[in-house]
Amino acid sequence: MELNSVIERIKTRAIEASLPYFGASTSIETQFIQTNASSAFIVDVRTRAEWIYVGSVPGSIQIEWQSFPTGELNRGFLDQLQQAVPADAYVLFLCRSGARSHAAASLASNAGFSKAINVIDGFEGDKDTSGHRGNTAGWKFSGLPWVQS
Repeated sequence: MELNSVIERIKTRAIEASLPYFGASTSIETQFIQTNASSAFIVDVRTRAEWIYVGSVPGSIQIEWQSFPTGELNRGFLDQLQQAVPADAYVLFLCRSGARSHAAASLASNAGFSKAINVIDGFEGDKDTSGHRGNTAGWKFSGLPWVQS
């Protein structure tokens, strides 16, 4: 893989899906970008409970999109993001399955983060036929580095 070809692929995916942000990447592409780009940050937007009990990506920036257990939106999300990440960096938003990270990438893009990217398969991926996550796609399923408390 080459960084420029991965970036073009995720940009094309976003354009073809009419997404309001820079790119849509898989977990494997995300890890490749984080490793090979000079300025790339994974921002995990899941809840503190998920980081502790389900696991997290080492070195990721953790900013809750919603609070557990109420589901209340984090009103300080954008301020926390602006303090943690440069607006011109690749900002790779990760959640459980790609939904909250889609919302976070959209907000960030509207706020001037020019390379906001949604990790479309998330940390655990979609549910399988038995209703379980982590068996068909996602960061953990792909065998990428993660830790658990």
